[in-house]
Parts: sequence; C-alpha cells; structure tokens
Amino acid sequence: MTSEQWAVGSRQKAVSRKERIISKELQKKTSPMRTIRLTIEYDGTHYLGWQVQPKGPTIQGTIEEKLATITGERVQLTGSGRTDAGVHAFRQVAHFRTESRLDVRSIQRALNSLLPSDIVIQNAEESDEGFHSRRDARSKVYEYRILNREVSSAFDYRYAWHIPQKLNLREMKRATLTLLGEHDFASFRSVGTPTRTSIRRVIRAEWRRGREGLILFEIEANGFLKQMVRALVGTLVEVGKGKMRERDFRDVLDSKDRRKAGPTAPAKGLFLKEVKY
Repeated sequence: MTSEQWAVGSRQKAVSRKERIISKELQKKTSPMRTIRLTIEYDGTHYLGWQVQPKGPTIQGTIEEKLATITGERVQLTGSGRTDAGVHAFRQVAHFRTESRLDVRSIQRALNSLLPSDIVIQNAEESDEGFHSRRDARSKVYEYRILNREVSSAFDYRYAWHIPQKLNLREMKRATLTLLGEHDFASFRSVGTPTRTSIRRVIRAEWRRGREGLILFEIEANGFLKQMVRALVGTLVEVGKGKMRERDFRDVLDSKDRRKAGPTAPAKGLFLKEVKY
C-alpha cells in the first residue's frame, strides 16, 4: 500500500467514524423525551434540605448526581415541594425528563444501588409528558411527632421533639379546629420568605396519641408556606403548656404577625407523609 492509498484509507475511516458519531447524536436528539416519576423516602438528618445548594449535601443534588451516572445525561429533578434541612419524607414525589431508554425498574434498581442508605426510591414509573410533580399536586400531608414523656428515647430522639412537660392534648385539639378552611397563614411562615400569597386551605388537621408517649400531628392542605407546619406545632405546644388559650391562638392566626406566634418546632420531628394528585 502506497502512502497515498494509506492516507485515503485513513481519511475514509475518519469520515466513517465521524458519520457514526453524527448518527448516534441524531438518534439521541430524535429520541422522544420521557417523563419519569419517582416516589422517594428519605431521612433528612444529614442533608441541608431538598433543594440543591453549594454549602453541602441535599436530597435533590444527591439523586441528580446518581441519575447523571445512570443516564449519561445532565438531569434536573423537580420535587413536589422543598423540605427544609433535617426534615424527612415517607413519600416525596419528584419527576425528571430523560432520553434514556432504560426501563423504569432498571432506573429504580440502579438508583437504589448507588444512593446512600438514607435515601430510597420506593417507586419509579413513566408518566404523561405533561406531568409536573409540583404544579399537579392537589394537596400534601405532613406529620409531626412529639415525644411527650419525662424520659427521652434512644431511638425516637432523632425523629421526634422531646417535651418532658405534660401537654394538654384536649386544648391543643380545640385550638387546632381554628385552622380548618381557608386562612391567611402569614403568622406561621418564616420572616422574609417571598411568596405570592400566604393564603392556604387546610383540609384536615388532627392530633392523636401513638405508642409510648408519642403524640402525632397530621395536617393536609392545598399548600404550605416555608416552616408553616413547624410554626403551627410550636404555637400549639404553647397552648398545650397552658401559656396560650384557644382564643389567643385564634388571635395569632388573625394577626398575620409571625412575632406573635410560638417558636418553630425542631425540624427532626417533621415528615412529608403524602402528596395527592
């Protein structure tokens, strides 16, 4: 083979390789985008909340990193809402769009094999192209846990607010009835939080006793303000301690003034329990 023939052959091979690359890129670009919906359970103890931020690990950032490894794409994961640092979830819902042809069970298995043990993908399913985990949500359910007994627990201390003083649950339940319906919850949101409106509709809110001193607060609403549930719990605990009456609680709600409400309950007792569509 002459040097000229070798050069022609090399050019042909280079063109062929380039054509294969272009073909693959075209196939990739013309592959239909898919919307994958994830149901996620996580222990938020060691995370700075759901949303990606530069200061440390987050739930969203950790899952996106593993999705990039699995799909070979830069994936944006959108959750039904943001949970704060230290807050947990039983059934957070999120979605992402991808051109990957991996089936949903393979995606779920791959994620669970790569994610740390405090984040688990409970379900993965293909959704309609227009599905949006946040905009399509009709309501969300949160649960808050209080350990109301003199001695703490070696197990529950990570997932419940320990209050050794006996709480008057009957008075707390009466005050909680005030929350039902549509109200302006400005008194129970983080100061300086930008939002279009602080009006929310509470569908149900109730207290019940659990095992060995646990008291559970469950609330469902069409939306929540930042730290709203924790502020509500902190203020209702003031009622339970006898520092505030039912009428006082109603006045706090009507005041739209965060300074008049009680303290913000610790993040560790709060769980996103369900997102309804």
